[in-house]
Amino acid sequence: MSNQRSRPHGRLYGVGLGPGDPSLMTVRAVQVVAEADVVAYHSAPHGRSIARSIVEGHLRPGHVEEPLVYPVTTGTTEHPGGYRGAMEEFYAESAARLAAHLDAGRTVAVVSEGDPLFYGSYMHMHKRLADRYPTEVIPGVTSMSAAAARLGTPLAEGEEVLTVLPGTLGEEELAARLAGTDPAVVMKLGRTFPTVRAAAERAGRLGEVRYAERATMPGERTGRLDEVDPESVPYFAVGVVPSRRTGPPAPVAEGEVVVVGTGPAGPRWLTPESRGELAAAQDLVGYATYLARVPERPGQVRHASDNRVEAERAQLALDLARRGRRVAVVSGGDPGVFAMATAVLEAAGEEPYRGVKVRVVPGVTAANAAAAAAGAPLGHDYAVLSLSDRLKPWEVIAERLSAAAAADLALALYNPGSRSRTWQVAKARELLLEHRAPDTPVVLARDVGGPDEDVRTVPLARLDPEEVDMRTLLLVGSSQTRRDERPDAEGRGWTVWTPRRYPDAAGG
Repeated sequence: MSNQRSRPHGRLYGVGLGPGDPSLMTVRAVQVVAEADVVAYHSAPHGRSIARSIVEGHLRPGHVEEPLVYPVTTGTTEHPGGYRGAMEEFYAESAARLAAHLDAGRTVAVVSEGDPLFYGSYMHMHKRLADRYPTEVIPGVTSMSAAAARLGTPLAEGEEVLTVLPGTLGEEELAARLAGTDPAVVMKLGRTFPTVRAAAERAGRLGEVRYAERATMPGERTGRLDEVDPESVPYFAVGVVPSRRTGPPAPVAEGEVVVVGTGPAGPRWLTPESRGELAAAQDLVGYATYLARVPERPGQVRHASDNRVEAERAQLALDLARRGRRVAVVSGGDPGVFAMATAVLEAAGEEPYRGVKVRVVPGVTAANAAAAAAGAPLGHDYAVLSLSDRLKPWEVIAERLSAAAAADLALALYNPGSRSRTWQVAKARELLLEHRAPDTPVVLARDVGGPDEDVRTVPLARLDPEEVDMRTLLLVGSSQTRRDERPDAEGRGWTVWTPRRYPDAAGG
């Protein structure tokens, strides 16, 4: 047995160098580089490394340099594993080279532009080595922070949510993310620039996006993204959608009304499009309960009202739009299902509102949310009815209810009862029992998605009107609907579903 003491492992450092200007390196980064035995840096196939150029003034003759040269920088390669295979092989080989130094007891500093763990090249070494060797990561100023500083615009304020997006996402995904967020930063432009520009335009935010190229480096350029020549954009460029609190909302050429569906409950149910339209509005008009679901934003004016004044709300929104305001009418669920879209469009069809632009943004309906909570009771043909006789006579409701039941349709029944309407559920049960078996499953879904959610099922014959209020939606099965005893994710122990295939259906 040898008496020679084994040499201890070296230490690995991931060193953030900041956005490009060597003077923006941290004191700790300078110290680590100066004391390291080995300085490693990534570079493109041409051999030039921006990271090395940033740190060059701190290299000394005794440093061992390890250039980690990418084999490919785009998706084109002859490697049998394609681009991903080529990169995985490169990262494995690079990690092995650094491990050899660490095993020999050398201190290795892997330098990286920006921050090492923010879209940095270093992270690929970190994932392969940090669990084997003592490791320290030195944070650095990110490129997006440098871009915001050069543009002179806040990235986020207060309760705003900053979203960071890679430009390599598809256009539809980028557009959805941009439409539904507050401020945002889009990284990795270069060849992705046309896609990013198209996505910003599709999201209705192109006019907001600012452009920063090589922030803090030689050749720095800033401006509006929609004024940049796509052929001139390098990889080291970002798009910044600044805080909406920086100034007033972007002006509109003419006023408009957007009727926005917020889904059945809170923010989890908002679509990206709905979220974006609510954020962009100058005025919010709606039932006070629904308005309370929308985050407060400086500069926005809220016009809350009672739930029974739909026509007045619609006229208020249209009047505001006639004055050049961007107005969002807030509607629960989907605005086209027993909600505000019809009221706004009806008013907009009359003078003096005929020239006002009106758009409708869909939302998750209460029927679909309740059905999902129960399983899939609306999995086949179904009808949607309101049991409220405030806007149509009960005779019409009864006739339609009987016809839908006779057609063996599953039913979603909105507005089944309230403090002033207590008899409609009992009458509806009576009509349904003329066409449905007493054990037909009925789902009582109350406050789906909300803090008081209660979803349960009873046989049609035992449907108790006393258990139904205005916040409850009823789903009545067809003759084919089944109730299975089966635990679900919510621990209810049952699932209701309607088969897609009818008995004796021909073909597939």
